[in-house]
Amino acid sequence: MTEGEIYKVAGPVVIATGMEPQMYDVVHVGDEGLMGEVIQIEDEKAYIQVYEDTTGVKPGEPVENTGQPLSVQLGPGLLTSIYDGLQRPLVTLQEKTGDFIERGEAADGIDHDEEYDFQPEVEEGDEVAQGDVIGTVEVAYGEHKVLLPPNTEGEVEEIKEGSHTVDETVAVVDGEEVSMKQEWPIRDARPVEENLKPEIPLITGQRVLDGLFPLAKGGTAAIPGPFGSGKTVTQQSLAKYSDADIIVYIGCGERGNEMTEVLEEFPELEDPQTGDKIINRTVLIANTSNMPVAAREASIYTGVTIAEYFRDQGLDVALMADSTSRWAEAMREVSARLEEMPGERGYPAYLASRLAEFYERAGRVTPLGVDESGSVSIIGAVSPPGGDFSEPVTQNTLRVVKNFWALDADLAERRHFPAINWDDSYSGYNKTLSNYFESNVDLDWSENIQRMRDILQKDSELQETVQLVGKDALPDRERLTLEIADMIKKFYLQQNAFHPVDEYSDPEKTFDILELVLEWGDQAYEALEEGALVENIVTLDSKNRVSELKFNENYKEIRDELQEQMEEEFEQVVEE
Repeated sequence: MTEGEIYKVAGPVVIATGMEPQMYDVVHVGDEGLMGEVIQIEDEKAYIQVYEDTTGVKPGEPVENTGQPLSVQLGPGLLTSIYDGLQRPLVTLQEKTGDFIERGEAADGIDHDEEYDFQPEVEEGDEVAQGDVIGTVEVAYGEHKVLLPPNTEGEVEEIKEGSHTVDETVAVVDGEEVSMKQEWPIRDARPVEENLKPEIPLITGQRVLDGLFPLAKGGTAAIPGPFGSGKTVTQQSLAKYSDADIIVYIGCGERGNEMTEVLEEFPELEDPQTGDKIINRTVLIANTSNMPVAAREASIYTGVTIAEYFRDQGLDVALMADSTSRWAEAMREVSARLEEMPGERGYPAYLASRLAEFYERAGRVTPLGVDESGSVSIIGAVSPPGGDFSEPVTQNTLRVVKNFWALDADLAERRHFPAINWDDSYSGYNKTLSNYFESNVDLDWSENIQRMRDILQKDSELQETVQLVGKDALPDRERLTLEIADMIKKFYLQQNAFHPVDEYSDPEKTFDILELVLEWGDQAYEALEEGALVENIVTLDSKNRVSELKFNENYKEIRDELQEQMEEEFEQVVEE
């Protein structure tokens, strides 16, 4: 360790002299030992980003350089944890300091006292390579694989079965002691064996996403939207119901009351996959807007490093970042303190590269030493001021993500949720994932989705005419098209996140609802051509009964009953 002293204090940025640091070294600043990180070196001056409040810190106070980069502790005990942006467990800090974190307080990311029953997967004399599974332990979610750290390989000289803490040696490999704990720098991506194509969907249970804008496991998505449009609720629904093995939820700069809801709700939520509590396979990172702004920037990297660790065990991880706009604002503030040349709207010139570096850590891979593939899917919320999608964070995010789920304030005002605008949104995985849905759900999946797109596109064109001359001035066939589009919006695209049945729609149910709507539309067009009046067609009882599929677990029975009713009603309306 080397020691210097404070030369200048400018908010969360402290300038120190007398050290010989490297970039991203962790330092302890001032008499209270506040945690910081070297982010710029200029001659003998080191610019330090301090992750805690610097009020009262004065020039002349000591600065101690640890010589190590900012890292997270990885191992059993991560799941169910609630951390701040620096991987300090909030429950532990509350016990030590109360509801507000005192400056200079530190706590280990995982419990170093708890013992785990280590069951070896290798024997003495075996040759092992980096990333190999050397043993397993049981945790709340199930089996946790103990991996050989990267850059460690050789012959197993000793392996120790039984109860151990994460610090105790469980194996000796080529003279190197190995424990169940790893430490990894948060700004470095963990190595993998091979990158794989993102060709398996992340099933979200949201019809508008799984149908129109699917996301692949290992893919990237952005959810931009103005205040009140449902970004947080959409991300929480994805966290609850996506078919990922592990959830990492990062509350980055969000309001305290929103994060409070998450922290109170997740421990009580029943896991639809296991029937247990969803918190057992979740890591929560809460860095709210009233916490030091510098730690907000680190929270994103802390979360994605934890996600990569579970990916390396052959698991599928869904990472929710809410929101990357607050992260960018933190970078902007620190950049201003460093007196760097500002870019567009005051954001630093490196905003685009930082966003790209973050989203590039998503992917579906073959991990080192593990047979199963693993993935990290990153879903980042964006909060553009005033809903302006042309602002820098949204635009730079669009350049690097494959999915764009645009939330619409007008839809939200009409109580249409999820308020995802089907005209502005897109998915870069549609073609890649169509084979999966056709093979595993129904051969007509892609055809029906395209038919729905065509109807919605025609509806958008007709709405412009309706605003000028009114619906009654349209030809009968186009009036019927508007009714079918309205059915798609109400019965398929709209979904109640708080209804016990409609909150989750599996792909088969999603397909059946759409197929029934399209079938009703086909019979309606046929009836119109055979002379039925459009006024009589749109008032049929079967039209509104389609909504019953959304809210009923026995939807297949209702579907069969409705198909019979539709045939009878359309025969009758033609005869009339």
